[in-house]
Amino acid sequence: MVDEQLNVLVVEDDVDTAQFVRTVLVRGGMSVTVVHEAMSALEAVDRESFDAVVTDIQMSGMSGLDLLVELRSRAPGVPVVVTTAFASVDYAVEALRRDADEFLVKPVPAATLVDRVSTLGMQGRRQRAAASEGEVVLAVGAHPDDVEIGIGGALAAHRASGDTVVILTLSGGAVGGEADVRRHEALAAATVIGARLFLHDFPDTRLDPSAGVITAIEETIAAVSPTVVYTHSSHDRHQDHRAVHEAVQVAARTIPYVGSFQSPSATIDYRPTRFVPIDGFVETKLEMLAAFASQQHRDYMDPDLVRSTARYWGRFGTGGSVEPLEMVRAAAMITRSGGAGVRAAAPERADDQHGGHR
Repeated sequence: MVDEQLNVLVVEDDVDTAQFVRTVLVRGGMSVTVVHEAMSALEAVDRESFDAVVTDIQMSGMSGLDLLVELRSRAPGVPVVVTTAFASVDYAVEALRRDADEFLVKPVPAATLVDRVSTLGMQGRRQRAAASEGEVVLAVGAHPDDVEIGIGGALAAHRASGDTVVILTLSGGAVGGEADVRRHEALAAATVIGARLFLHDFPDTRLDPSAGVITAIEETIAAVSPTVVYTHSSHDRHQDHRAVHEAVQVAARTIPYVGSFQSPSATIDYRPTRFVPIDGFVETKLEMLAAFASQQHRDYMDPDLVRSTARYWGRFGTGGSVEPLEMVRAAAMITRSGGAGVRAAAPERADDQHGGHR
């Protein structure tokens, strides 16, 4: 059937090899798009949906391994087959460490190539279809690491439940470190849970809702159609955090479930009314935070503090470890399959509703 045809992206800088791979996969019943360098591949996945990607390791500019990391952010759930002419254990280990779905050494037999791409492509299609029945969660932060600190455990829980997670970071955090480094760290953190990452270049410490920030959030909401949004609280000393909170209130005005997480700069007026159990996901949160190597000198990155903060908030929720939320709107989450539920949020507690700060 036509609708069963797999759509495959081939990234190969050698023209003859690219033509060979294209011919083999087309004869295997697939639709194939060929590009010859990594940036063209990223442009392709931004404008079109693919069922699988086949990429070479050795390319000028961005390598196939670096491309793999970017693909995990821009096209989550799409399987990636990495190929190389060098039968190196180091290459294989590095490819698998970066979460390649398959590692093949050239020359790849035609039958093997068709089998692996078709098998992985169909598996990925089924998994993405199943995930589409869950929630789409958008977490909006002012700087790299804001979201992971505030709600990283809950995001990991969402992913474990089959939900789609999107992280929107509005500045590169240049005031707190080198922006390019922090951007790569943000991508690595998102990859830990398979989240999709959107990065913007608004000026650090000078975010202004009326200067394009609201529009940027609205555009992301239009692109991903979230059913759940998390962002900063208004009860925060950092002006960027307050600005993002204000912008989200406007941009996410039609979203039924919006909650504000706690930042290290939250004031004592931060008063959560919802407590999200993250038992089993604290270590995943710490793995996300560990990706921000340039920020490890900050006290709020200390694993013991992260664990103890989660345990403290557990006093008010139903789990031993908890992340708090100030609720802006708390309509029941409606799953894509039509059922209602609030999988990631604990019931609101009427007692002990006082705030704190970390």
